[in-house]
Amino acid sequence: MEPAIAQAPAKIQPSSINSLTLPEGDGYLLGAGDRVKIDVFSVPEITGEYTVLPNGTLNMPLVGAVGVQNRTLKQASGAIAARYSPVLQIPVITVNLVAARPIRVAIAGEINRPGSYTVTAAASQPDGNLPTMTRLVQLAEGVTQVADLRQVQVRRLRPVGSGGDQVVTVDLWQLLQAGDLRQDLRLQDGDSILIPATATVNLDEARQLASANFATQNSRPLKITIVGQVNRPGPYTLLEGNVAQGAQLVNPNLLQVPSVTRAIQVAGGITQLADIRNIQVKRFTRSGAPQLVKLDLWKLLKAGDALQDLPLQDGDTVEIPEATSVSDREISELATASFSPERISVNVVGEVERPGAVSIQPNTPLNQAILTAGGFNQKAKKSNVSLIRVNPNGSVSKRDISIDLTRGVGENDNPALRNNDIIIVKKTGFATFLDSTSTFIGPFSGILGVLRIFGGF
Repeated sequence: MEPAIAQAPAKIQPSSINSLTLPEGDGYLLGAGDRVKIDVFSVPEITGEYTVLPNGTLNMPLVGAVGVQNRTLKQASGAIAARYSPVLQIPVITVNLVAARPIRVAIAGEINRPGSYTVTAAASQPDGNLPTMTRLVQLAEGVTQVADLRQVQVRRLRPVGSGGDQVVTVDLWQLLQAGDLRQDLRLQDGDSILIPATATVNLDEARQLASANFATQNSRPLKITIVGQVNRPGPYTLLEGNVAQGAQLVNPNLLQVPSVTRAIQVAGGITQLADIRNIQVKRFTRSGAPQLVKLDLWKLLKAGDALQDLPLQDGDTVEIPEATSVSDREISELATASFSPERISVNVVGEVERPGAVSIQPNTPLNQAILTAGGFNQKAKKSNVSLIRVNPNGSVSKRDISIDLTRGVGENDNPALRNNDIIIVKKTGFATFLDSTSTFIGPFSGILGVLRIFGGF
């Protein structure tokens, strides 16, 4: 598929892309710094290599300066032949490009570092050819995730005497999907490139774009914000790699760029109130109009839909809303997800060896939490304990649970625990009686001790 030519951007039609034919040899416009070889038939004294001077001319023997600025090789051949007509009977002249000058091009739109760039042919291609579109995009640190690769526009100077600028539409998506190298347009000095934003984000295409060699560079840190139902909301800087960032957990199963689940992990994981079916990513474009991308991580958990784990770009805001209702089954399933907290905290109070907060894995059974706290002490009532839980709807529930340390996980007698659960281990009746008796006779035992000192008893 060939890119298309039009006189102005407003006239470019997607259906006209097939009509473009840019001749590789004759489409190049000469300028200061180009080195060319001029062959003059049967005149070896003039044949040789020449450099275009800063004023856009070639200094030729016998005839002096010949203007070639913004002329194609064919036009330059004609201009030189015209100057030699008074000198040579039948001047047959050909001009070939030996070494292209560094070119200056501009790129704007959905690119990480828009601006103007000077690119040398030797730095861009091993064979000395002109730099290409994808090479320039790489120099500008890649396209953003909202780039419309199907409508990349290149504004190009026309040769001398050909009228106004030429506008070319390039479809880089065809380069990704079909390997169409014709879409990787060779650039010329003075080209201006505009990469527009898409109207909507396609999750499938976003994942493919993130793996392209002209996407955002992997080493580029991303500054994002995550708000809502995560344990540590706020701004974060995500770095590429599969290692921990300080005390922050990083998923080893990464995309080429950080994704939504990785951002959630770095923010401490979701809370039990998170509505993972309606996560939104707010993404800003260069034009200023934000895009909203809706994600359903429940599809990722239940159906393995990896497209829901959207690659992020610099400046994204991830919003995780609060669920209106969550079933106990869903809470238990979410607790084992990779983007849930690695550890939860529960409080074991009363008659255990080490009362207080204990850190355990999600869905740890009640019996194991008691053992983590050192187990029952000598005063503990070992037949049952009380479990106090704050429910997602804000209510507080309390229930007594019979204890059998040999039982497996079960909702009635050994339930899986949630973050901030409280386990109360009571005293036995006899231990309570002894403590009460000690409290009652304590003052009298002190008086009796004093009397014994003075020999009264």
